[in-house]
Amino acid sequence: MQPVTALTIAGSDSGGGAGIQADLRTFSAFGVHGTSAITAVTAQNTRGVAAVHQIPVDDVEAQIRAVIEDFDVRAFKTGMLAQPRTVERVADMKRAGLLGPLVVDPVLVSTSGDSLMIDGGVEAYRDALLPLCDLATPNLHEAALLCGVAIGDIHTPEDMAAL
Repeated sequence: MQPVTALTIAGSDSGGGAGIQADLRTFSAFGVHGTSAITAVTAQNTRGVAAVHQIPVDDVEAQIRAVIEDFDVRAFKTGMLAQPRTVERVADMKRAGLLGPLVVDPVLVSTSGDSLMIDGGVEAYRDALLPLCDLATPNLHEAALLCGVAIGDIHTPEDMAAL
């Protein structure tokens, strides 16, 4: 029996703690065949992000198309999309019916606090991609940014749920 195939669309973390590397490990742990489309290459470790190289949006789309033309991808997950144009292109592909069930992790800031999205990313997620996803997994800081709420205004689980 063939394992289920999933596609992660995310950045590469040179430290291996997040991004494509972590997604593929997670897929494997659950017996899922992992495929990937890399949106950015980062130079980072546990202390911070030293550099981010964004992959051109047409190249990201080419990676996605190469995978979906050959594999029966049953689930899609996004991570660091790095630029608004990539967020919008993924949304366009979802609207066109090219992407199935979609989990969106709107990665905006690294664990060390470094920005992983250029200006306009919050709006692109909020307006283009989040309305199309099947599940969104923002952390508290990302949820606050996406909802335009100051993190200091969130004190209880009920405050978070209200977002």
